[in-house]
Amino acid sequence: MLDETFRTPLAADLVAVGVGSLQGALFAAGFKRIDLLGVAIIGIASGIGGGFLRDILLGSTPIAFSNNLFLVVATGAAFLGMLLPRFLRKLDPAITVLDALSIGMFGAIGTTKALEMDLPVVPALFIGTVSAVGGGVLRDVMLSIPIALMHVGSLYAVASLAGVAVLTALLALGVPVVTAGIVCVVVTAAVRLLAVRFGWSLPEQRALSRIQLRRQRQVEQVIDEALHTGTITLPIVLPDSEDRDDAAGGGSAGPTRRTAQEPGENDENDENDQHGGQRRGAH
Repeated sequence: MLDETFRTPLAADLVAVGVGSLQGALFAAGFKRIDLLGVAIIGIASGIGGGFLRDILLGSTPIAFSNNLFLVVATGAAFLGMLLPRFLRKLDPAITVLDALSIGMFGAIGTTKALEMDLPVVPALFIGTVSAVGGGVLRDVMLSIPIALMHVGSLYAVASLAGVAVLTALLALGVPVVTAGIVCVVVTAAVRLLAVRFGWSLPEQRALSRIQLRRQRQVEQVIDEALHTGTITLPIVLPDSEDRDDAAGGGSAGPTRRTAQEPGENDENDENDQHGGQRRGAH
């Protein structure tokens, strides 16, 4: 349990909320059939969504409702992003840097707040990550689109999780909260910016079981053989003619008896069997 949480100046909190709302509005403005109010609401949700989900999970009053400035800044940034999309897209590198710092800050605040309320480490890490990425999740849910957090792309939640994990480790070693929080912000921003710069992402999941993979390889081998030889060999063993006759006649109660043959008949039968086998192989 912590005696204090990682706290940031009100101005830094407002900048983080404004950047989130700005990005949410820029994203929503690209969708058709969304009016001005819809873009503003999505922008506000993107800005305050992470802190809102964090406080709801912790059972406390959302910090965005404790001061008029949070909603005012979020609304103003949302309308700014809606009215000046072309100009703001030119500032995308600066906005990306501010966003990376913001998610690190929200992650540090959420994690330390959860630890202060005597939550275990793992739930505290979860709360911190939700606090960092919750705004983007709410944005995608409100737009009825697949949640970007769950698809292959630049590391976002992973960057936040790395930062809050370092924060927790430093706190366990007795590092002051302020110092650990600053390190968390730096680590989160560094991982996020490097992922954007070099296109890092988690590998796509593959849901093939071993049986499915083995069958796929068998099919590929058959196709390769067909391309080289012009014939397709199926893994089917056809019964002998005598077995087919027994199956057609219902079989017999005792073992099958073979009649004695003349010496010349064996060679003739062997030759017939070879021709029959060749005919079956052609089919």
